[in-house]
Amino acid sequence: MAAPGGEEAEGVACRGSRVCRQPLTPSLSPRKRTTSQSKTEPPLLRTSKRTIYTAGRPPWYNETGTPFKEAFVIGLCGGSASGKTTVANKIIEALDVPWVVLLSMDSFYKVLNKEQQQAAARNEYNFDHPDAFDFDLLASVLRKLKEGKSVKVPVYDFTTHSRRKEWKTIYGANVIVFEGILAFANKELLQLLDMKVFVDTDSDIRLVRRLRRDIMERGRDVAGVIKQYSKFVKPAFEQYIEPTMQAADIVVPRGGENFVALDLIVQHVHSQLEKREITVRAALASAHQGEPLPKTLSVLESTPQVRGMHTIIRNKDTTRDEFIFYSKRLMRLLIEHALSFLPLKPVTVETPQGTVYEGRRFHRQRITGVSILRAGETMEQALTAVCKDIRLGKILIQTNHDTGEPELHYLRLPKEISEDYVILMDSTVSTGAAAMMAIRVLLDHEVQEDKIFLLSLLMAEMGVHSVAYAFPRVRIITTAVDKKVNKEFHIIPGIGEAVLGTWRALGRWAFWLGVGLAFCWETLIVAPHGYRLAEAGCSAPRAKREACGGLALAAWF
Repeated sequence: MAAPGGEEAEGVACRGSRVCRQPLTPSLSPRKRTTSQSKTEPPLLRTSKRTIYTAGRPPWYNETGTPFKEAFVIGLCGGSASGKTTVANKIIEALDVPWVVLLSMDSFYKVLNKEQQQAAARNEYNFDHPDAFDFDLLASVLRKLKEGKSVKVPVYDFTTHSRRKEWKTIYGANVIVFEGILAFANKELLQLLDMKVFVDTDSDIRLVRRLRRDIMERGRDVAGVIKQYSKFVKPAFEQYIEPTMQAADIVVPRGGENFVALDLIVQHVHSQLEKREITVRAALASAHQGEPLPKTLSVLESTPQVRGMHTIIRNKDTTRDEFIFYSKRLMRLLIEHALSFLPLKPVTVETPQGTVYEGRRFHRQRITGVSILRAGETMEQALTAVCKDIRLGKILIQTNHDTGEPELHYLRLPKEISEDYVILMDSTVSTGAAAMMAIRVLLDHEVQEDKIFLLSLLMAEMGVHSVAYAFPRVRIITTAVDKKVNKEFHIIPGIGEAVLGTWRALGRWAFWLGVGLAFCWETLIVAPHGYRLAEAGCSAPRAKREACGGLALAAWF
């Protein structure tokens, strides 16, 4: 999804795992890691075509679950073929910051009617006039993206002068680089920009670049390109684009070759990002001590059978097979208990004997299961056994061992999830940090808070309070609640952590199977309707070992 260098970049480049096609320019200063990324790690995997970088997204919200920091938006303006996309890509590479989005104004051309289509084919439609752009949609998308929401972005086809049917979904930006010829021409857009950069390139150079681009990449002829440039592009630049240079914070002559200017931009962005960093887990550990458990919590009734199964899975001498067997039994009971909280409407059916039965039915709404990788994936089997044809999603959240903060690494959610009831699954919840991040992700995708059910085999009181305080309408459902969490954030008395670690390891191997295949095939695997794979909290050598291990596991089966 990363946009290639040059002016022809696609509308969106979501860089959850950054994919670079050119090496960093030596003149640009690489990022000095801040507290959320305290040690510099080499890239995860390199192929002949791309580099998959290793980084997770730290919390973008505070202990109340409210988004605390907006994405930093860099606006790039300049004439057609001035090198805006080249400047954008060089800034992104030099920033060395995970989860960067490149948003192009070219994606937001208006849909043309039949007459306008015919005029465009004759090179007689003015694509450089403000009326050619859908500023309302553009401002709405940029605002939501800045607020941390998931957005859908149109993809414009320059060959047919139309929008493609498939729109791109992007989410999770720490930094947004927004570029376009009229990026500064709209007051609403200007208010969303944290830094405004104008790329100033000589008109003759821009004409040569446009000729080369439109002929080689857009299938135009020389006469048509020159006609369009003389009639529309040059006058529009003089009337609408050049005057907006006054709104710029920085003017960059010579575009991507001006390394001094680019270095100043990168340093400023770094300083702004450092000011926005927050810590969540420490705040959670010290909050809500001694408070009563919330009303949104539902604990499975501790029958003799449930108590007996807990005795088995908590015993340190329990074998792996017994632990898995009785854990799955508890998970099945937990899922069944959770489904009783879904809204059921009265319904009347006729029995085979011809009599009427007054019953209840879950009416015209979908249920989606989302597991917090890696251990939450172990609950999927119980869910699919109870709910027929249920859709599943996955969120990979790992703890940064240097900061102790949770970080979002991978995300795949089903399409149109906003109206669904979502069953969010994790095997245990101690501080609640990972669960809070997963819930925040769902809310950013427009899932309603009261339609989220958090299910866990075991929870600590700290985690229950943290989730309930931040998200008071989320229903929390578990089989037991323990009172304490130790310094390593393990629940006390807890369950068989050693065996539970086996499940996490299996989930990790399955995850790295996909990365291993991507590495060997030189193809970045992107889940349908989902987001990019990213590094799962490892150094590059360990990542490669686990990727190869995943391939070996696949070969064995």
